[in-house]
Amino acid sequence: MDIPAKPLTKAQIWLLAARPRTLPAAASPVIIGSAIAYADDSFRLLPALGALAGALLLQIGANFANDVFDYQKGADTAGRLGPVRVTQAGMLSPGTVKAGMWITFGLAALIGLYLAWVSGWPVIAIGLAAIVAAILYTGGPFPYGYRGLGELFVFLFFGVAAVMGTYYVQAVRFSLGALIGSVPVGLLIVAILAVNNLRDIHTDRASGKNTLAVRLGVQGARQEYLLMVMLAYLVTFLQALSRISSLWLLLPALSLPLAADLITFVQRNEGKALNHALAQTGQLVLYFSLAYSAAVILARLLPL
Repeated sequence: MDIPAKPLTKAQIWLLAARPRTLPAAASPVIIGSAIAYADDSFRLLPALGALAGALLLQIGANFANDVFDYQKGADTAGRLGPVRVTQAGMLSPGTVKAGMWITFGLAALIGLYLAWVSGWPVIAIGLAAIVAAILYTGGPFPYGYRGLGELFVFLFFGVAAVMGTYYVQAVRFSLGALIGSVPVGLLIVAILAVNNLRDIHTDRASGKNTLAVRLGVQGARQEYLLMVMLAYLVTFLQALSRISSLWLLLPALSLPLAADLITFVQRNEGKALNHALAQTGQLVLYFSLAYSAAVILARLLPL
């Protein structure tokens, strides 16, 4: 863990705690859900922007929660290999970070109330479930992230719920297309968690944080990353070649060179070097999602 050489302002510390590099992964499912809504003649700008703001706030709130709860459970120590955690580094007190977490989730809930007003009560159920899942990942007496279940919940909430929820607040219905579109982006976001946990495998094992990477071991965690990335592209290619979709869905293949480079890098590196792969996998999710969304819109405007 590298602590900044010069003292940071309070604003800079809070920005550090928010982990802005994670935000493209939060925005990506919203982009896809909105593109599918547009293709279905259901796009609505204000609900789409509300979904984006809510997703970003949920991600930031989850980052605050992980920062403070990992510290309190002993998972974050001075030997941490990842970016600085402000609670462990003594930049903010646990109480202060928890207050920031609740304020952030409160703002997300306010946006959720607006989205429920324009789209109906299911939005409240999705939003509350997302907040609870974000807290219980590392908080509470039985944090599921410490039991190897992080990948499952990340896929469900950052993939399925995020895309389907974004679509719902605009179309006021669910769709098979949104469900299918949630799968590849969800898998790629799981890959972000996989490389994060691979980097921390030794410190997590020592602290009793039994992530899936700890359970699988270094080689198994590397294969998990490979599997998530390759499945994301396989699902998309099969969709492109199916009769119910369009060849435009081959556009995400433009991001394959970056994906191949990252797979190779993850297979050959571990520890602190994986911070590079972590940031780049976040970028991969964004590039893939932009290409997928463009393909969905083009399939509507220029059918192939």
